[in-house]
Amino acid sequence: MILIFTGNGKGKTTAALGQALRSVGEGKRVLMIQFIKGPWKSGEDFYLEKFNIPRFTFNIFKTGLGFVGILDDKLPIKEHKKAAEEGLWFAKKEIESGKWDMVILDEINNAVSLGLIPKEKVLELIKLANQPTVKLEYLILTGRDAPQEFIGAADIVTEMKDIKHVFEKGVKAKRGIEY
Repeated sequence: MILIFTGNGKGKTTAALGQALRSVGEGKRVLMIQFIKGPWKSGEDFYLEKFNIPRFTFNIFKTGLGFVGILDDKLPIKEHKKAAEEGLWFAKKEIESGKWDMVILDEINNAVSLGLIPKEKVLELIKLANQPTVKLEYLILTGRDAPQEFIGAADIVTEMKDIKHVFEKGVKAKRGIEY
């Protein structure tokens, strides 16, 4: 089953993490691959450490080098592309491995809209995840600007809509809420 959390509102990664929490609670194995977020630790990383969650049960792999073109990003786009392509290769390998019941491709829609990876490669992953020979139960894609082709291939699509956010008042992202 293919799920997409998209839109310009808050909550896409949070929704995917909620699905992961439920799945792990039911004895499923979950892998989250973060395509944009950099190597810094966020709340989900601290959660896995604090509650001693075995990495074969729920693991987070950060392939991103940080937010592209914002927040003092000075890396060449070529480096961001290389990291995203490595994440895509890793995702394919892990989907094929049969080790995971759920794979979350966090902010992969952003990686496509930023031109870091071609949408055709992601569509190949979606097709792969739907193969009867692949043991994967759920593939979740998050991020703004989900391409229409992804939406058409998905079973469930939820759009987060920004109605009001403290960012509009200049409030910075807060640990434990946004990351």
